[in-house]
Amino acid sequence: MPSSTSPSRTAAPLPVPAGTWTLRLWGLLFVLAGNMLIDALEVSVVVVALPSIGADLGLPLTSAQWTMTGFAIGFGGLMLFGGRVVALLGRRRVYLAALLGFAAASVAGALAADPTLLMATRVIKGFCAALTAPTGLAIISTEFPAGPARDRALSVYTLFGASGFTAGLLLSGALTAVDWRLTLAFPAPVVLVLFLCGLRLIPGPGPDGGGPPPGGEPRRYDVAGAATFAGGLLALVAGIVSVPSHGWDDPRSGGLLVLAALLFAAFALVERRSPQPLVRFSAFRGALARSALGAACLNGSYLGLLLVLTYQLQTLHGWSPLRTALAFLPAALPLAVTALLSGRLVAAFGAPRLIAVGALFPLAGYLLLLGQTWPLSYGSAVLPTMLLVGAGFVLSFAALNMQATSGLPPAERGTGSGLYQTAVQAAAAVVPAVVAALLTAGRPAAGAPPAEVLAACRPALVLVAVIGAAGLLTGVAGVLATRGDRPGAV
Repeated sequence: MPSSTSPSRTAAPLPVPAGTWTLRLWGLLFVLAGNMLIDALEVSVVVVALPSIGADLGLPLTSAQWTMTGFAIGFGGLMLFGGRVVALLGRRRVYLAALLGFAAASVAGALAADPTLLMATRVIKGFCAALTAPTGLAIISTEFPAGPARDRALSVYTLFGASGFTAGLLLSGALTAVDWRLTLAFPAPVVLVLFLCGLRLIPGPGPDGGGPPPGGEPRRYDVAGAATFAGGLLALVAGIVSVPSHGWDDPRSGGLLVLAALLFAAFALVERRSPQPLVRFSAFRGALARSALGAACLNGSYLGLLLVLTYQLQTLHGWSPLRTALAFLPAALPLAVTALLSGRLVAAFGAPRLIAVGALFPLAGYLLLLGQTWPLSYGSAVLPTMLLVGAGFVLSFAALNMQATSGLPPAERGTGSGLYQTAVQAAAAVVPAVVAALLTAGRPAAGAPPAEVLAACRPALVLVAVIGAAGLLTGVAGVLATRGDRPGAV
C-alpha cells in the first residue's frame, strides 16, 4: 500500500457535534453501506444462476452448489478469525485490503474455467465479507456522533443490508440471461470505487481503531482455531455432497464426515486451551443460543427452499433465471421494504413473541408446498409460500438480531455477535449442501416424466420443513423462557 494512504499517515477526524452531518460522514456512510449491500447480495447472487453454472461447466448440482456454500463457509467459518485480524491489525488497513481482495476474487471467479478455482474464489469473497461486514458496523459506532446522526447511519446501513438479498436475486436473474459469469464479475468495479473512496474516508488508527496489543504482548491470531473450524465446515459440506456419488462408507464421503467431526473436536480443544481463544463457549447460552439456532433455522430453511424451487422451476418448468428471480421477490422484498420499521415492532410486541410467530409462517409455507403435485402451480403453491416466508422474515429477522446480544454484558457483545453470525452462515453452508445431496440422490433416471421428478424432490422439502419446525420450537422455547424469568412466574 502506498505510503500516502497508510494508516500512519491518516489524520484523525475532528470531533463532530452531536446531530451534525458533514460531507465526510455522508461519504463514509456511502462506502460502508455500499459495501454492506455488496456483501449481502453475494449471499443470493448465484441462487438462480446455479442451473446455468452447472450446465456450462458440466457440473452436477452437488458440485455447482459450492458457489453458494463456498461463500457461506468463508463468511461464517472465518467470521470470528476475521474479528481477531481486525482487532490486531486495525480497521482501516484490513477493511481496505478486504475490498481489494473481494474485487480480485470477483474477477478471478468470473474468468475461472476450473471449477475448483471458481469455488476457491467464493470462499475468499466470503472471508473478505467476514472482515468488512462487522467492521463497518463498528466504524459507524465510533465515527458517527451518538444520537440522531448515529441512529440515521445505522438505519441506512441496516436498510442496505436488508435490501442486499433482493438486489442479488434481481441482478442474478437479469445478468444470468446474458452470461452467468457477469453475476460474479459485476461487484469488482463497484468495490474498486468504494476502495478509492475509502482511501480518503475510512478512519485511521485511534482509541477504538484496533492495532497491536499494548506493552509488546505477542499477537495471538489463533490460526489453529480458525483452521480447525473452517476446515471442519469445509469437510462437512464436502462429505455431505459426496454421499450420493460414493455412498456412506467411501473415504470420499464417510471419511470426510469423520474428518469433519475430528476437526470440530480439535477446534473445541484448541479453544479451551488457548490463552486468547476466538470463542468463549460460556457466552453461547440463553438468549444468544436460542437466537443463533432460530436464525440458523430461518436462514438455512429459506436457502434450502430456494434451491429446491430453482431446480423445479428452471429444470422442470423451463423458466428463465429472471422469471425465477421475480417469482422469489414476494419472499425477499417485504424485509427490504419494512427494515426501518423492525425496531418499532420489537418494541411493541417483544422479540420472543415475534420470533415465535415469525417462525410459524415459513413452516406453514413449507407444508403447503409439500402437498403440491405436477404441474407445480405458482399461484396456489409457490406464491403463497413466498408470501408466508416473507412475513416470517419481517416479523423475526430483526427480533433475532436484537435478542441475540441484548442479555450480554458490553464486553461480550462483540463475541456474541460473531457467534450469532457464524451460526447463521454455517446453516447457509450446510443446509443447501444437504438439499443438493437429497435432490441428486433421489433424482429418477433420465427420461422420467416430470411428475416423477417433482415427486423425487419431496425428501428435500421434508428436510426444509423439519428445519422450519425446529425454528418454531426454538421460538416457543424462547417465549416460555421469558415467562419463566418474570417475577412470580410459575
